[in-house]
Amino acid sequence: MKANGGFVSSLPPKRRWKWFITAVLSLVCFSMFVPLFFLLGLHNGFQNAHISGLAAERLNPVSNHLNLPVQHKIAGTENQPKVHDSELEDGVPGKISQNSARHFGNDAEKEILNNTAGFPRPTSFHKQNNRHDAQGIGSKKMVVVNESEGMCEIKFGTYCLWRREQREEMDDYLVKKMKDLLFVARAYYPSIAKLPKFDKLSQEMKQNIQEFERILSEASTDKDLPSNNEPKVSMMEATILKAKSCPVDCNNVDKKFRQLVDLIEDEANFHMKQSAFLYKLAVQTMPKSLHCLSMRLTVEYFRSSSNIDEHDEKFVNPNVHHYVIFSRNILASSVVVNSTVLHARESGKLVFHILTDKENYFSMKFWFFKNRYGEAAVQVLNIDESTLSGHNDEEQSRLSLPEEFHISFYGIDKLSTLQLRSYYLSIFSQSHYLLPMVFPSFEKVVVLDDDIVVQRDLSDLWRIEMGGKVISAVQSCSIRLSHLQDHLPSSSFDGNSCAWTSGINVIDLSRWRAHNVSKTYQRLTNEMKNKDSGALSETSMLSASLLTFHGLVYPLDSKWMLSGLGHNYGVDSKALQTAVVLHFDGSMKPWLELGITKYKNFWRKFLNPESQFLNDCNVNQ
Repeated sequence: MKANGGFVSSLPPKRRWKWFITAVLSLVCFSMFVPLFFLLGLHNGFQNAHISGLAAERLNPVSNHLNLPVQHKIAGTENQPKVHDSELEDGVPGKISQNSARHFGNDAEKEILNNTAGFPRPTSFHKQNNRHDAQGIGSKKMVVVNESEGMCEIKFGTYCLWRREQREEMDDYLVKKMKDLLFVARAYYPSIAKLPKFDKLSQEMKQNIQEFERILSEASTDKDLPSNNEPKVSMMEATILKAKSCPVDCNNVDKKFRQLVDLIEDEANFHMKQSAFLYKLAVQTMPKSLHCLSMRLTVEYFRSSSNIDEHDEKFVNPNVHHYVIFSRNILASSVVVNSTVLHARESGKLVFHILTDKENYFSMKFWFFKNRYGEAAVQVLNIDESTLSGHNDEEQSRLSLPEEFHISFYGIDKLSTLQLRSYYLSIFSQSHYLLPMVFPSFEKVVVLDDDIVVQRDLSDLWRIEMGGKVISAVQSCSIRLSHLQDHLPSSSFDGNSCAWTSGINVIDLSRWRAHNVSKTYQRLTNEMKNKDSGALSETSMLSASLLTFHGLVYPLDSKWMLSGLGHNYGVDSKALQTAVVLHFDGSMKPWLELGITKYKNFWRKFLNPESQFLNDCNVNQ
């Protein structure tokens, strides 16, 4: 159509209506998809925000609770300090959770990108990822995992220290890798087996699982694996890769993984508890060689026709130096006596009184009768005899050795961070409070534990002016009475008073009798006894001993004794050479196979390598 010398174009009616309908449909679709995209983006945003918040919470733990649990020997968990929930993750301190939070956040973001987010992640996976990150995929050496040694030490005591030091190079890397592949294959197999079109893959996976189970049942290290093992590992990896590409129900795989994770965690916890129990059993059980020695000596005592029950005037002479040792261990008491005599300027002025029980009395008496220690005199006494102890209560008169406690509490360091602190403390037992009755004519004695080694002359101890105090002891000011206030029966004490430790103690028995120390201890223990069972708890025993001597302790210079050789692997080598007395306090005693190897020579050099009894019982090996 022409108008004014030009063309005028117009759309046909049908095409105009078609354009209008298309525009309306586009607006409808746009209005439907925009809210959908918005909701999906908001959902992912919320999930990312949750993960970031979780990481921030773990990286910034709130720690304002300072409950102070007291643990005895291998500590339990009933008195663990209350800590903010964000500080603990699966029973480990917040400082370890920093790594856990970082790995968890990265893994969760990867899951979101892979459209697999939405399923709650098991807590145990945090530990698993940390282990793999620390170890490395291609590494074949054992790497120490960044675990909470403090929390482990609270639960299992010195076992955790021993386990950490005994770790060796990993010799089962390939075995562990095969177990991991078997773990994944078992998780996918039930879902693959339900899909009919994947029968071939299901059969292949079943054969690989059976083959791996057969190999792993016969191999515990990489050396036990067959020479043609690598193709089988590659085949299993390829099969698992095929299974992951199949359209399986993720919920079923997730449930199977959770079941397997629970089983593995239960098995790991079982082995941990079993190992800790066996460690404790090894610590508290007499070694076979020592049992043999005790039996041999007892038999020889009754076979001997010599007059063993000799009486020396030195035993009651107040002008000589009297040392008292409570012990059931022949070798331990022998080392204490031998090391003291060898370093003494005048061995003729030394008298040792060894208090033991009726089971070890005859063997110990025969040992010290057959072995001479310079000019020193050794008297062996049976404390179980009521005439000796002067105590009618059979329980009280029974021999008990110094009690060793493992004390753990949370403290704030110079950087204002909360740290778990653990200390070991050795104190008097009930038998020590019988000293005034066992030695009624003595004015002063020196009490030596049977787990010490003397490296210098001890005669200077007898010249110490104690200023009217009852006991002289090395103090441990890392532990104060204020740390134990929740376990003390009254508040009438100085909270800044330091705890003291046994090992080497000078005791003024005349002042002991004047202050009636034994009756004070008896009164405190009666107050702290359990009203239901009538028994004295281990914590109460510690508290009663510290309160009994409150204000009556003269502090010895720390140079007199170096402690920690029964639990601390990091004792300074220079301090070992210069200390007057080495104290093997802790569970790892030097006469045990579990003893710390680098300290054993300080103890073993005082044994007699030519002793026929020691050689017959394999003690010197």
